[in-house]
Amino acid sequence: MANHVWGLLAHPSTEFKHIKSENESVSHLYTHHVLLMALIPVICAFIGTTQLGWLSGSGHALRLDMLTAFYTAVAFYLLMLAGVAFMGKVIHFMARRYESRPSLHRCMVFAGYVATPMFLSGLVALYPVLWLCLFVGIIGLVYSGYLLYVGIPHFLNIDSKEGFIFSSWTLAIGVLLLEFLLGLTVVLWGYGSWFF
Repeated sequence: MANHVWGLLAHPSTEFKHIKSENESVSHLYTHHVLLMALIPVICAFIGTTQLGWLSGSGHALRLDMLTAFYTAVAFYLLMLAGVAFMGKVIHFMARRYESRPSLHRCMVFAGYVATPMFLSGLVALYPVLWLCLFVGIIGLVYSGYLLYVGIPHFLNIDSKEGFIFSSWTLAIGVLLLEFLLGLTVVLWGYGSWFF
């Protein structure tokens, strides 16, 4: 797992060729990459919201108690795992018009690796200041978009122009999904005590 993470950050084009040649299964991807990487924002947000709390501009902190934070963290974790699976299905659906026609499991593997920078950006949740989390989250989103643009041509065996169009549509759907998940996250982390 660590090799792929470093490779995606340092030399993504080469790493995607390597990932494609491995023909990894979805269960292997989830157990060795997605399940572990998705823990980063969950654990960091759990620690940040229970120890420091969400810090507002006025200096007041909104802390969650341990039980509420635990239930919220579990829901947050499951939402992220579902988000990766959903994006894999989106890529599979959109790729059906290309000759290579990758299987659903290859699309899910690809989506799991593209999400890596988003998972890593969750480290900032240890210090839950809204503007800082948004800033680092945008950096993670931009790099995930870059991985999408770099990886799609290799993944689908298409030229870079066609890959750009495919990636743009996929990124647009991914941003909509991210906005939905962020909205749910705000509700879960900010108002979790009302629900649990």
